[in-house]
Amino acid sequence: MERILLCVCCFSGWFVSTCCPCQYHYVDDAKTWTEAQSYCTQTHTDLASIENTEEMKQLNSTVSPAAHSSELWIGLYSQISWRWSDGLTGSGADYRNWDTSEYEPDFYSGVQFCVSSLKGKWWDYNCREKLPFICYRGSRMNPEFDLVDKEMSWSDAQRYCRENFLDLATVKNTGENQQVHEKAQSKRVWIGLHREPHIYWSDGTKYSFSNWASGMNPFRGMSTICAALTHSGEWKTLSCETRLPFVCYSLPTPVKRQVVKLTVHVEDSPVDLNDSAVKAELLTRASSHSPPLHSRRLYVYEFPDFE
Repeated sequence: MERILLCVCCFSGWFVSTCCPCQYHYVDDAKTWTEAQSYCTQTHTDLASIENTEEMKQLNSTVSPAAHSSELWIGLYSQISWRWSDGLTGSGADYRNWDTSEYEPDFYSGVQFCVSSLKGKWWDYNCREKLPFICYRGSRMNPEFDLVDKEMSWSDAQRYCRENFLDLATVKNTGENQQVHEKAQSKRVWIGLHREPHIYWSDGTKYSFSNWASGMNPFRGMSTICAALTHSGEWKTLSCETRLPFVCYSLPTPVKRQVVKLTVHVEDSPVDLNDSAVKAELLTRASSHSPPLHSRRLYVYEFPDFE
């Protein structure tokens, strides 16, 4: 007795490309970045993310026919978080005493990630500048501040404080700020506040590829800034509240597969199961007993019987 196992595989839908799998969608409706991102997640997958040069070319080819007259939102944004060197969170961690008369923090040069104190007022400052600094000992709740009258960069000052005290000064309230001011003796000094910049794609894709316009610093901003695609195909940062058209992306529908297994027994029959015409007839009969297979492709796979 000869037996053959037929697998009828039915494919429908889209085949996903391994090169540029995403499809970009230009939306000519001005929204804030947050509104645009919400629209994209509800209607497609998310705001456009770009991982390489090929996807950048694909995005540009999508929006070029639209001849957009303004920048377009994409899914990139920069978030800047203020942190204390000793990791303090919770009560007192949000205390600030910026020199508002000088519009601090202004992040004017785009590289001012550390905080200095001058006469009790705080400034964002280039971390590479060398200044004396304030360390603290004791405990977070009852700190004792000390001036170290040696000029160091912020990171070197942090290291020195951790090796010889507890850490750079954490300032939780007006009283502690007054103590730091008195210890500083009218000098500009480092304290422990700094900010850590991060760039994200809204869909969680890791940020590695970039196409920023010349001179554009994505870290320049007060808190959160968002990225837009320019007419030249480069990126720039804007206030996230700006209303712009935008580009979403979606992933093609994955291939759908249905497998029907048939076991055919042939006893004392002249039928040749290796004959292509016989296989075609078996496939036709299998299809007639399957669910509707409109717009589907059928394949037959043979598996030998070793029993």
